[in-house]
Amino acid sequence: MDKSFSESYKAAGVDITAGYKAVELMKKHIARTVTAGADSDIGGFGGLFALDLTGYKSPVLVSGTDGVGTKLKLAFLMDKHDTVGIDCVAMCVNDVICCGAKPLFFLDYIACGKNVPERIAEIVSGIAEGCVQAGSALIGGETAEMPGFYPVDEYDLAGFSVGIVDREKVVDKTSMKEGDVMIALPSSGVHSNGFSLVRKVFDIENCDLKTPLEELGGKSLGETLLTPTRIYVKSMLALFEAVKVKGVSHITGGGFYENMPRSIPKGLGVKIKKSDVKILPIFKLIQKTGNVSERDMFNTFNMGVGMCVVVAKEDAEKAIEILKAQGEDAYVIGEIIQSDDGVVLY
Repeated sequence: MDKSFSESYKAAGVDITAGYKAVELMKKHIARTVTAGADSDIGGFGGLFALDLTGYKSPVLVSGTDGVGTKLKLAFLMDKHDTVGIDCVAMCVNDVICCGAKPLFFLDYIACGKNVPERIAEIVSGIAEGCVQAGSALIGGETAEMPGFYPVDEYDLAGFSVGIVDREKVVDKTSMKEGDVMIALPSSGVHSNGFSLVRKVFDIENCDLKTPLEELGGKSLGETLLTPTRIYVKSMLALFEAVKVKGVSHITGGGFYENMPRSIPKGLGVKIKKSDVKILPIFKLIQKTGNVSERDMFNTFNMGVGMCVVVAKEDAEKAIEILKAQGEDAYVIGEIIQSDDGVVLY
């Protein structure tokens, strides 16, 4: 018998050996994320990362933390667990990149009612994929088996990212002025925000998640809603190298009205023509099905815009060219104006 096995602890609902098996199963996924600074084996008490400060004058560490939220309910219902990890990474690294920082490493936290090693490894495979997309090392994490706290088939997933940027290269919104333009980087869907409303609109526990729908381009509702959050790190790093970026907004919960003003100085706002926003079909379906007001849609969801950047008008063409070369179907969505209203949709 394994020395670490505890019959009493297992009787209480916690199987220590399942945790060890999960670690073994996830190691092959974690190996995909190894970068030059990753300096530890998974399974220790801390994740080590060796900082290479070559070329930095005044390095600043930037951190971000987030979870997947109630989008996880879709994963449970669809019994598909290999994409929510991408969402977890995306929600953190997309925040870090808003400061101009390159994400260095990521750690995850999975809490579950019952540790099913194969399912934990499936979740971590998504986390690893997100880290690969972000060029970030997965250097550690924690899996907590919590019987009686979570149902046996459910779990929660969160994590955090740490990045680095030279102080002189931190995105500085104070240089923004009237006449600058805002460029949209399209989202892949609902991303990982607003799912409490999504679940209510579709009565998600009782609706058909698997039948292909014409209004969703032949995809099912479940497949569309589970589409993982787009990670913008590599596209944004390329943009930072070529163009002066005056502001970056990650469009998460709170939609346009809450997130865009966070990257705009007081006294300025952004004017956006609603017909210029390339709204994805899923948002039109949400609005129609739930009879949700237009204001609430733009104040809850990304509406097809996952990230926005502000540049000088004369740099817009070059910025779009760079972003398109990185696979982003970027386009001008608005103009910076003198305003105290933050976002002006017309």
